[in-house]
Amino acid sequence: MYCTIGRSQDQNTYEVLTIAFYNTENLFDTRNDDFTFDDDRTPEGKDAWTEEKYHQKLKNIAKVISEIGIELSGNSPEIIGLCEIENYSVLEDLLNTTKLISKDYKIIHFDSPDRRGIDNALVYNPNIFKPIASKAIAVPIQNGDGKRRYTRDILVSTGTIQNEKFAFLVNHWPSRSGGEKASRNYRKSAALVNRKICDSLWAIDPSLKIINMGDFNDDPKNKNVKNILKTSENPNQFQFYNPMLKLYKKGIGSLAYRDNWNLFDQILVSGAMLNKDYKHFQYYKAGVFKKEYLITSKGQYKGYPFRSYGYNGYLGGYSDHFPVYLYLIKTKNPR
Repeated sequence: MYCTIGRSQDQNTYEVLTIAFYNTENLFDTRNDDFTFDDDRTPEGKDAWTEEKYHQKLKNIAKVISEIGIELSGNSPEIIGLCEIENYSVLEDLLNTTKLISKDYKIIHFDSPDRRGIDNALVYNPNIFKPIASKAIAVPIQNGDGKRRYTRDILVSTGTIQNEKFAFLVNHWPSRSGGEKASRNYRKSAALVNRKICDSLWAIDPSLKIINMGDFNDDPKNKNVKNILKTSENPNQFQFYNPMLKLYKKGIGSLAYRDNWNLFDQILVSGAMLNKDYKHFQYYKAGVFKKEYLITSKGQYKGYPFRSYGYNGYLGGYSDHFPVYLYLIKTKNPR
């Protein structure tokens, strides 16, 4: 999709790509998996998770995905990172919904060792992104007693967009269960693995553009994101620019807890995507997707994300997170 950007006297026409990330809040099917703790999300479980509720959830998530980015690009996102996905079949059901079936999205997914059975995934437009290699990288973590703590893998996919080389990382770092300080080192472990992946990719190809997205369970200002991943306002090609930092400083968040907003959901771009000549795909701007229908309209949690389940049971909403997105743009017919 092409659009014009700029003042009337010096408008240029650009090709626009939308990259999005969405924590879907437990997108589970209704079947009981004997190998994971998914019992709550079954018809007999605590959540009474029926086929009717499951298919409503699919429709809700599909509606959101179909609308991210359309204001500028006119299209649904070309690439979407997803987390809190139970399995591959759930992704197939999602992409077969009325809102998404015509998009012809393809799936990259790996089962993770997370005890609840939640995974990361990358959904992409095959006419835009051409994957070359994809894999899941484990995040080794130990509890205080020395036993392994199982968490989500980091999904890594390399490929091309119009012959430009890209890598996409999809993260879902360990939660803040037990408190931010008590759980900080778990996320530090994930950050170190993430940074090692990026360094390894750049050692092979220094020109590679990396888009690093996910629910980091840390804000843009936290050390695990800022220092270990190496974000900077003026990054070199082996550092990241985090557009979510400016949003965070303005008080914009993607989830709320005890009347405080966090921006755990972030998309980082490597320094090579900040060139302003736009002869190749470059970063343009980012945002939190916060349509009115995604916001709780009344009650104690008015203004919070309108989620599927709350403290009082089933709500029929979307997720406890808002999606985030960014645009990449490239001059039409660059010379």
